[in-house]
Amino acid sequence: MSKLVVEGGNRLEGSIRIPGAKNTVLPILAATIISGKESVIEDCPEIKDVELTVEILKNLGCKIKREGRTLTVDSSDISDYTIKEELMDKMRSSIILTGAILARMKKAKTTYPGGCELGLRPIDLHIKAFKELNISVVEEGGYIMFDGENAHSGDIHLAFPSVGATENIMLVATTIKGTTKIINAAKEPEISDLADFLNKMGCRVLGAGTSVITIEGADSFSNVNHTLIPDRIVAATVMAAAAVTGSTVEINNVNTEHIGAVISAFREMGVLVFKTMDNSVVVSAAGRIKPLNLLRTSPYPGFPTDAQSIITSVLSVADGTSIVIENIFEQRFKHTEELIKMGADVTVDGRCAVIKGVDRLKGAKVSARDLRSGAALVVAGLCADGFTEIDNLYHIDRGYENTLLDLREIGAKITKV
Repeated sequence: MSKLVVEGGNRLEGSIRIPGAKNTVLPILAATIISGKESVIEDCPEIKDVELTVEILKNLGCKIKREGRTLTVDSSDISDYTIKEELMDKMRSSIILTGAILARMKKAKTTYPGGCELGLRPIDLHIKAFKELNISVVEEGGYIMFDGENAHSGDIHLAFPSVGATENIMLVATTIKGTTKIINAAKEPEISDLADFLNKMGCRVLGAGTSVITIEGADSFSNVNHTLIPDRIVAATVMAAAAVTGSTVEINNVNTEHIGAVISAFREMGVLVFKTMDNSVVVSAAGRIKPLNLLRTSPYPGFPTDAQSIITSVLSVADGTSIVIENIFEQRFKHTEELIKMGADVTVDGRCAVIKGVDRLKGAKVSARDLRSGAALVVAGLCADGFTEIDNLYHIDRGYENTLLDLREIGAKITKV
């Protein structure tokens, strides 16, 4: 099994480009099913989750061509509506394909999705919304069967602004006659990017980025060419790498509006962050990081849960005590067990972590417990004494191109073994 070996203590310097967002390419790939046309997606990241989604699309009957960062999907010959269990089990976000398959085929058959084990990530909001749109949902023999032949539009009130549920409702509503309204919708940038793609395709989606989204059903679609927004979590990871190594790094292809809460947290920690151009920032750190009195994760525009693990690594070497409260996923502190092996002083009580900064971390053999904890361990390894060995790389591969080896371009010493 492959592992990453990170040599700590090296300063970073130079510029690095952020790829298209993992959390937007997956629902957009699902959306290509709906049109029965050709969709071209630009700046598509080369990550495992994209490979898995492409495999699902091929199994459904799509023709797919990849040229570098450009992915072309022709969904004209889709003939199946079943997602194979072995593919569904590998990726949590595979549930998003259900809404798109229903929009196109009026039927869908899946199992419960897999992916990172972050505690309860129920799909009950998805199923409840489908039922409110008069979509039949039947569980039998480990499968979930959806029938949307008699679906109708309606108003969906989400109990929580779930990104996945918002996306799934948007997708399935694109071909339902009438107007569907999502109240308490997620506001994440990825929702707006999906809406932009759908509208280019010929759908009618209004209000993305606000708490109320309306979708008017359409019956004709066109070819589309779309460039993905930058990955805000990869940007946060690079910022963290610069912070823990006391480095100055330019980050290109980044939307600062999308990472406002992250920038604010780094500035509070004493890290300089300033824009150089519309899509570039410079991150500069020197000396010990200042602690954060209290950091809470919350839906956008709050601090993203996907960046919590990464910033915890930074706070583990801060000059003081920080408190982090995780409000989205109750098992998102798994990485702290591995940080403790490296000498971090972290106490976790439920959804709260108390992090007492230490002078130095020490290299150790650790394991990526999920996607973001893997990235957090790479960040920790960059500032640790000696060598850090990280296994379970398949988690990191799901969301980071080249398992963060691109950091070597700016001075990091990382080897894949």
